Amino acid sequence: MREGSAPNFCPPTEEGVLLEFIDENGDAVELEFLGLILHGERRYGFFFPVSEDAPAGSSGEVLLLEVTELDEDGQPSEFELVDDEGVAAEVYADFCQATKALYDFE
Repeated sequence: MREGSAPNFCPPTEEGVLLEFIDENGDAVELEFLGLILHGERRYGFFFPVSEDAPAGSSGEVLLLEVTELDEDGQPSEFELVDDEGVAAEVYADFCQATKALYDFE
């Protein structure tokens, strides 16, 4: 299991955890979960888009989704795309710092 280098980072329980989301068009999108950043009172999940033609990480694209609801066990159950570019930049900087030993950021 991967470990982050910051107390505000919650790594996935195992590598390669794929989650399926439904986008605004009703299409299923598969994303690999990279971890969760705690930022203030909010939680943000980081994901790689995955498809048959593009394995995780191949695009270099990382998606940032805010946790909007938790299940009965306190685990994230609903997410929304982060629209605020300032918040996204802050949270991404936290993610880069927490995972600098795991991922190569340019």
